[in-house]
Amino acid sequence: MDRSIGARTYRVALRVFRLFPRSVRRITVRTVSPSYTVGAICVIERPDGAILLVRQAYRKKWGIPGGLLKRGEPPEVGARREVFEEVGIAVELVGPPAVVVDADPQRVDVIYRARPVALSEISEVRPTSPEIVEVKWFAPEALPELQFETAEAMVALARVNATHTIDPAAAEKHLD
Repeated sequence: MDRSIGARTYRVALRVFRLFPRSVRRITVRTVSPSYTVGAICVIERPDGAILLVRQAYRKKWGIPGGLLKRGEPPEVGARREVFEEVGIAVELVGPPAVVVDADPQRVDVIYRARPVALSEISEVRPTSPEIVEVKWFAPEALPELQFETAEAMVALARVNATHTIDPAAAEKHLD
C-alpha cells in the first residue's frame, strides 16, 4: 500500500514538473543533480608507435596532454586546443574516443587517439605551458610510471580501438 502511494505521488509530481517552463525544469535538474567536470585528453602516437607523455609541475608521474573543457566546448575541439597549449603541436584525432567516468571526484574524461598533423613537428615537441615541465616520447612497451588517470585512459582507449598500439597490460600495471 505504502509503495503504491509513493509511486502515485511521484507520477503526479512528474506531471506537474512537466508543466513548468523548460528553463525552470533545466535549472531545477542542474541544481539537484550531481555535476561533473569534463576533460579531453589525447594519447598521441608517432608513426613508429611511440607515445607522447608529459610531466606536469604538480604531479610526480607521467601523464598525457589534455585538460578541462571550456563551457560549451565540444570535446574534440578541447582535446586539440589542450594539446596545442601544452606541447605546441597540432594533432589529428583518429578513431572513436573512449570515455572514463569517475564518480568519486565527479570527473568525465573523453580520451582520443591522436597523431601529429605535421611529421616535421614530432621533433619540435616541447612544453609550451607553465604546467608542463617535461615532454618525451616513449615506446609502448617501455612506459614510465604513469598517473592512475593516464593508465586508466590508455586501457579504455585500447579497448575501444582494437588496432591501437597500446597493450592494455602495459598500462594496467599502473592501476594499483
